Amino acid sequence: MITASGLELRAGSRILLSGATLRVQPGDRIGLVGRNGAGKTTTLRVLAGEGDPYAGEIDHTAEVGYLPQDPREGDLSVTAKDRVLSARGLDVLLRDMEKAQSEMAELVDETARDRAVRRYGRLEERFAALGGYAAESEAARICANLGLEDRVLPQPLSTLSGGQRRRVELARILFAASESGAGGRSGTILLLDEPTNHLDADSISWLRGFLKAHDGGLVVISHDVELLDEVVNKVWFLDPTRGELDNYNMTWQRYLDARATDEKRRRRERANAEKKAASLQQQAAKLGAKATKAVAAKNMARRAEQMLADLDDEPQSDKVARITFPAPASCGRTPLTAEGLSKSYGSLEIFTGVDLAIDRGSKVVVLGLNGSGKTTLLRLLGGLETPDAGRVVPGHGLRRGYYAQEHETLSHDESVWTNIRHLAPDTGAQELRNLLGQFLFSGEQLDQPAGTLSGGEKTRLALAGLVSSAANVLLLDEPTNNLDPASRAQVLDALRGFAGAVVLVTHDPGAVEALQPERVIVLPDGTEDLWSEEYQELVELA
Repeated sequence: MITASGLELRAGSRILLSGATLRVQPGDRIGLVGRNGAGKTTTLRVLAGEGDPYAGEIDHTAEVGYLPQDPREGDLSVTAKDRVLSARGLDVLLRDMEKAQSEMAELVDETARDRAVRRYGRLEERFAALGGYAAESEAARICANLGLEDRVLPQPLSTLSGGQRRRVELARILFAASESGAGGRSGTILLLDEPTNHLDADSISWLRGFLKAHDGGLVVISHDVELLDEVVNKVWFLDPTRGELDNYNMTWQRYLDARATDEKRRRRERANAEKKAASLQQQAAKLGAKATKAVAAKNMARRAEQMLADLDDEPQSDKVARITFPAPASCGRTPLTAEGLSKSYGSLEIFTGVDLAIDRGSKVVVLGLNGSGKTTLLRLLGGLETPDAGRVVPGHGLRRGYYAQEHETLSHDESVWTNIRHLAPDTGAQELRNLLGQFLFSGEQLDQPAGTLSGGEKTRLALAGLVSSAANVLLLDEPTNNLDPASRAQVLDALRGFAGAVVLVTHDPGAVEALQPERVIVLPDGTEDLWSEEYQELVELA
């Protein structure tokens, strides 16, 4: 169980949550919701013990499996398989068993070989006692259901894409929480921040079933409404306007109905209280003109003030970043060309011989199964990686804008202001402040380290950098991840209206519909084709 009492969370001097008491128990499947920047990611980090609250205490009496939005793995030289098995400490046992096996085969001295045999026996006995052989199969099953193929598991993490590494982390956490079959019966509490990012439709469907069956406790942040509807049995609504967390002990659909009712009630109570306070103030003003009634007038005025003070802060209308791409910088007919691009990581060939010509104003979608090299192709086109063979040829007037799905274009240790200065070094300070204001960054938040922002806020900051660049070729890698519905709608509207060229990687069918692409590149073969509605069905699967 996780218990938090007197919990206060802040972003700078802004209070996100004040005096909250929270409890996560076995059987709870809680959806943590609120607008981008409300403090959902901060709340989950603190509950996981990865961050300290401003005030209050948190007590853990169960194992916790925490998936952050941007996992920062340690040793990238370990294999994907070992990373997953490390959740139960089986990776070390396997390596020790392999070492003992080698010694048994190689040692000449009989005494030393006997020691190795006995050591291997002890290790194997311990491995079997921990359910090691069945666990290996179980880990492989979880990985396969998350779209991690068998060929991926022996690879070092350094050779995997950001999306693959995130799925390895999710597999590791689910493996730790699963003792037998989907959901398992362990006491592990899962804290998952946008777990469906980078998953295809089949993997998302499997994950929903796993989480619905998990009875060890769950808190999930997700913009996947179908996941919330199918999985959660409680909802926490985080409202930073009031600095409170509302607890709805009900399913997602009932929560939506109850929330609408609560909002109507609050508006009605406020209107009634304001009406009564206004009447008291009018009476106080009339009585105040008479010296004999001065005390009564003051009492009435105080009562009116107290009635207004006792009301909840009026909810601010939901603000949405105003995302509009400016007219792209002028360029030649074909601002970007790729010739015979090939890329491998170690012995793993990602793709080979990819040719691509990005004409002025053209719209291109890159499709392919997870791990087929979509992100790698965008990084090559953006000049962030070097191909093993072939070349990227900049055309006349090329100005690239690259949006990275893992936000690696942002410096997490530097402030919002420093980041935007790096992204737009030639733009004036006041113009940048105005731009950040349009993307809902102002005041002391400009001094906030980018690494402490929520996923949606990081997305807004990265998009602000794109807008300031006046790019004529946008390279967009999952630009709608982590966005709430209103912010996503703004991004899609901006995409519809952009006059420059776009190369898009996405699992979001709505993003493809907004782009209205003319061509598609299918990886790993690099096949180029005219866009047709048949490809639309492949977007979620790719």
